[in-house]
Amino acid sequence: MNFKVPKEKQLILFDGVCNLCNTSIQYVIKHDKNNRFLFAPLQSTLGKSIITHYNIDTSKMDSILLYTPGKGIYYKSTAALKTASQLGAPTNLLSIFLLVPAFIRNWVYDFIAKNRYKWYGKKEACMIPTPELKARFLE
Repeated sequence: MNFKVPKEKQLILFDGVCNLCNTSIQYVIKHDKNNRFLFAPLQSTLGKSIITHYNIDTSKMDSILLYTPGKGIYYKSTAALKTASQLGAPTNLLSIFLLVPAFIRNWVYDFIAKNRYKWYGKKEACMIPTPELKARFLE
């Protein structure tokens, strides 16, 4: 299933009401020089259909998701580091942490995810992209 994502693109699903997540998405947009990424909130229709298709229990997983057509879904620290690896220097250097076992990386990721609303706050509604960015956001 391709979920309307072209095979040369990747889709980042994020918590649309999380300030940290929104700031991270803005960072990716700014540094995605090759225009590889598309975006959708986890709360969107597309986000919900991918979550359902991959049987992801959102009550047990607080994560960004990276969907790559033909490869499937990555989550937590793996999704973040695989995204970073495609953003150019110096951000792509973070991919070295893929050598660290996932259970260690995900422990750090989960700690931040658990505290993100307390530390960074929460929006009342999902981010609305500017007209220039609208084509990169899927519903």
